[in-house]
Amino acid sequence: MKDNLRIFLSFVVLIIFFLLMFKRILPIGADTIYVNGRIHTMDRNNTVAEALAVRGDRIVAVGSRADLEDRVRWKRSVDLEGRAVFPGFIDAHAHLMSLGIARLTVDLVGTRSEAEALERVRDRVEQVEPGTWIRGRGWDQNDWPGKRFPNHSLLDRVAPRNPVYLTRIDGHAAWVNRLALELAGINRETEDPAGGRIIRDASGEPTGVLIDDAMDLVYKVLPPPTPDEQREALQTAIAECLEYGLTSIHDMGVDLEEIALYKSFADEGRLGVRIYGAIGGAGKTWNAFLSSGPLVGYADDRLTVRAIKLYADGALGSRGAALIEPYADEPDNRGLTLTSQSALQEVVNTALQNGFQVCTHAIGDRGNNIVLNVYEQGLRENPRRDARLRVEHAQVLAPGDIPRFKTLGVIPSMQPTHCTSDMYWAEARLGPQRVRGAYAWRSLRETGVILAGGSDFPVEHPNPLYGIYAAVTRQDHDGIPASADDVRKYFQLSSAGVTDEKAFEGGWYTDQKLTREEAVRMFTSWAAWAAFEEDKKGSLETGKLADFVVLSADIMEIPPHEILRTEVLRTVVGGQESFVASAMTP
Repeated sequence: MKDNLRIFLSFVVLIIFFLLMFKRILPIGADTIYVNGRIHTMDRNNTVAEALAVRGDRIVAVGSRADLEDRVRWKRSVDLEGRAVFPGFIDAHAHLMSLGIARLTVDLVGTRSEAEALERVRDRVEQVEPGTWIRGRGWDQNDWPGKRFPNHSLLDRVAPRNPVYLTRIDGHAAWVNRLALELAGINRETEDPAGGRIIRDASGEPTGVLIDDAMDLVYKVLPPPTPDEQREALQTAIAECLEYGLTSIHDMGVDLEEIALYKSFADEGRLGVRIYGAIGGAGKTWNAFLSSGPLVGYADDRLTVRAIKLYADGALGSRGAALIEPYADEPDNRGLTLTSQSALQEVVNTALQNGFQVCTHAIGDRGNNIVLNVYEQGLRENPRRDARLRVEHAQVLAPGDIPRFKTLGVIPSMQPTHCTSDMYWAEARLGPQRVRGAYAWRSLRETGVILAGGSDFPVEHPNPLYGIYAAVTRQDHDGIPASADDVRKYFQLSSAGVTDEKAFEGGWYTDQKLTREEAVRMFTSWAAWAAFEEDKKGSLETGKLADFVVLSADIMEIPPHEILRTEVLRTVVGGQESFVASAMTP
């Protein structure tokens, strides 16, 4: 009996040996081989390869050019001419449809004054019929002289017969005209809704600026985009993402209608990017998915919906972020909590019980503390070894809450360009002590957590290279701040306390910078891990999806400011070249 067993085991070993030999001897079939590149695989060893082979939508071989040309039989060869290749960039926090809609409405991003914003609105008014709603996005009073919230009277002058709804850059405030206020029934008697604030003048009249949940008072009478507009918006947003090397998007706040549109595009072969969707809060869509369960890997991994997006507070720029102590520049205001702690707890518990990830928006230190407390209780009552709960933004943290992310296994999903957009006025909001817990990437990393990187587009520009640059420099595109002189010239400082000007030598609070590897991983392997997709994407390894980008320069080697000038030459999604720069076409 023992002899028979010994013979059988020897036979099995022999078969395995021959199978391995045949696997080594037989050529690997590939559709395309990419050679002569500097391929940053972003694997655990940070391997840099020369060649990569693709069959179908998967990578079938990675290694030296000589090795792959010996082992692979291909139909097509692409010479990368020494250029750098990275895994397809992943934006871990974005709003895909909002980007598309923003591109089809009045774009107020970058306006330097109220007058400039009004001119863009006037141009749109001249193109439409009276009574047509004028929609727009991107204004920021912090970029305007006086830095005050605008008034509806300004819009009334350029759009007296068209209701106007203009969303602030962060999506947490709206500027509307009198006609829009009248259509929504908002007057001096209207009370502030829970989680929102109607900005009023000295006499109590609404000024036309609505904060957070007060926006819904007008938004509910705003006609939604037509189906044709939605399809155009989605196609526009996809094309822009591919142009910037984005192959996957964590879409924060999807509903049944958007999911149906994404499925339709996927079925038609038009969903050019992969989407990891987070349902936009409790309600109809959430209830539907609680019944059906998560949607994972639809249409060859083009669409997954297995998370829910919640809101704890508002935004710092509109003073809606919930702070433990009052705002340094508005002492009677501690910000807004948009969802009660008990309501957050109920949804978190339900999500944990039903296999859904939770991604909660929290910007202020009080907002973050509330979310961490809710997560801690939820995990205690519903133990899960791999819940990967997320805090979206994690922008201002109390010192004692920083190590709790690692302790609880919570992912800080952060947007580096928020730091370099907000830094001019963040200290005025927070004061010189509390600001040290803002955008605290290095402090978080030292606890051992990973950081998922995103842009929050269209709040910020969708180009992930801008985020990588911001993470390693903590400077704006002009290299500011470079010295204490820049701080005194460009930055709004708190009147209380003492600012440490040495912390601005070569960047804004330079002790919180990230390394290049960390910054790139935020938008590749760490972002993939934050969506439970590390086995599929985020690094260029055999068996993973063939999602990668070819860049005009190696962002691991060039001077930091040249990252901003680096261009995407090819974007490959699932083995298909979805974007090729004009410079690369014959």
